[in-house]
Amino acid sequence: MTEFVSLDGVMEDPGGSEGTKHAGWSFEFSRGDEGDKFKLDETMGSDALLLGRKTYEGFAEAWPSRDGEFADRFNSMPKYVVSSTLQDPDWTNSTVLSGDDLAGEVAKLKEDYDRDIVVHGSAQLVQSLLEENLVDELRLMVFPVVLGSGKRIFGETTDKKPLKLVDSKVVGDGVAILVYQRA
Repeated sequence: MTEFVSLDGVMEDPGGSEGTKHAGWSFEFSRGDEGDKFKLDETMGSDALLLGRKTYEGFAEAWPSRDGEFADRFNSMPKYVVSSTLQDPDWTNSTVLSGDDLAGEVAKLKEDYDRDIVVHGSAQLVQSLLEENLVDELRLMVFPVVLGSGKRIFGETTDKKPLKLVDSKVVGDGVAILVYQRA
């Protein structure tokens, strides 16, 4: 999973499409060329996207009208949306997963693809995946801001989730890129 997150763990509405109190907070900071390259490399190294319904709907509204290497990859790659309400996804190469057997559905996806299946945003899905120990790698872009409110990346879990820091760097305006794997 890959997330934009504030110092206090808020991941909600970094791009501003949801109209929340702090909408678009990540755009107040430059990631610099190195941060942009990190996101491009991450996308180009992925085989598929796994998204919650709200993030999927925001992406499906934003990305089809964009072009360029990043947008072309996003628009063409397979996308899986976990939802009990979405029936007919419009975005190219999209499939709805019910989430009734999240562990089984994710295991099947992992068998189908050689490279990464990346989750962007999707707070509720991320918390479920973490709870079920289905996250192999956690990529955080930590922005130098405390928001004080909003959906947070980490919720309560039934047990601790040990992680191992495998990479870190600071880019742009003090944005920390932290990459963790399960310990």
